[in-house]
Amino acid sequence: MRYLYLSAKEHHMAGIQPTPAEAWKRLKDGNRRFVEGSNEHPNQDTIRRTDLASGQFPFASIFGCGDSRLAAEIIFDLGLGDAFVVRTAGHVLENAALGSLEYAVDEFETPIVMVLGHDSCGAVTAASKSLESGEMPHGFIRNLVQHILPSVMSPKLPENPVVNDMVREHTRQTAIRIIEQSHIISDAVVEGKVAVIGVFYHLKEGKAELVFSSQDLTLPEEKNDAQNPPTQTLPVVVKTPPRVVVAENLD
Repeated sequence: MRYLYLSAKEHHMAGIQPTPAEAWKRLKDGNRRFVEGSNEHPNQDTIRRTDLASGQFPFASIFGCGDSRLAAEIIFDLGLGDAFVVRTAGHVLENAALGSLEYAVDEFETPIVMVLGHDSCGAVTAASKSLESGEMPHGFIRNLVQHILPSVMSPKLPENPVVNDMVREHTRQTAIRIIEQSHIISDAVVEGKVAVIGVFYHLKEGKAELVFSSQDLTLPEEKNDAQNPPTQTLPVVVKTPPRVVVAENLD
C-alpha cells in the first residue's frame, strides 16, 4: 500500500495531521516493509526536497538512542520531512532533548512522540556494569550513566535481568518521564491529540516492538486482527491533568 502524501506546504496550510493511531500505523507499515526488504523510500526525490525548502510538517517526533545502527528514517521507511528526530546516547532525557520534543509538538502538532531504544544498548550496558562494579565512568559519560541507573535498578525488572530487560524498562521510563515533565506534551496527551510511545528495536531482525503507549492505538479495522493486538494491554499512563506550580513572589 502506498500513501498519498500532501506537500509539506499543503499539510501546513490545511492543518492536517493524522491521528495518533494513524501515525502509529504508518510507522508500523514502514517498519514492516523494512523487515521484509520491500522499502518504498518515500519522499526522497528532488520534488520533495524542493518542497521542503519552504517549511516542514513532520507527522512523528522520534527520540532515539544515538547508536549508528538506529537510523529511524530507514527503520520506518520514511523520507525527508516525515519525522522530527532527536538523539542522545541511551536516549537520555535532558532539557535540550525535552525542549526539542516540545517544539515539535507545539510547532508542528506531531501526533506521536516515540522513544526508540534497542537491544544491546551500550549506554545501558555501561550503567549495568557501573552498578555491578560500584565504579563510575569518566568524563560526561558519567552523566549518561547517572540518568540510566534508575532503570537498571528498577524494582519492575524481572529476576536476574539481562541488558535487554533493562533497555525495555529504560524505554518505558523515558516515555513516562516525557509525559510527567512536559506540560506541553502532557496537555496534548490528555486532550487525545498526542500519544507518547516506547519502542524496542531488534538489531538483527529489524523489527520495532511496542513496549509502552499512553493510549490505545488500535484502529477500528484492526480490532479483530490477531496480528494487531489492542495496545491498551500495554502499560498505560493514567492520563490526569498536569499539576501547575506557580512561583511565589518573594519581593
